[in-house]
Amino acid sequence: MVSAMASDRRGPAEQLLPLKPADFHILMVLLRGDLHGYGIMQQVSADSDGQVELEIGSLYRLIARLTEQGLIAESKRRSAGDDRRRYYRITPLGRQAAAREARRLAGVVDLARAHRLLEGLA
Repeated sequence: MVSAMASDRRGPAEQLLPLKPADFHILMVLLRGDLHGYGIMQQVSADSDGQVELEIGSLYRLIARLTEQGLIAESKRRSAGDDRRRYYRITPLGRQAAAREARRLAGVVDLARAHRLLEGLA
């Protein structure tokens, strides 16, 4: 368990780690630019080779939570064909959290390599 004093030294991005896999994938998609919810859902599926599938109902709960945490925000961008379609963008805090999560995951992969867990996997 982390002491209260140690956790006080953690910045806002570190306090959100580890990110949930779906959250990390959403942030990674939004690093490319603003996108609407359905587009986020499709791109997450494509990026993960179908391993992360977001259901439409849960997607908007995830978006609401990420917005509340300050990791993403609604963009001013609107679709020419549909004013109701909302676009989302990653915030500076979201970028920072995604970068720290990527670094954390890289450390996990390094540890797995050190234990030879990845040898022989296709």
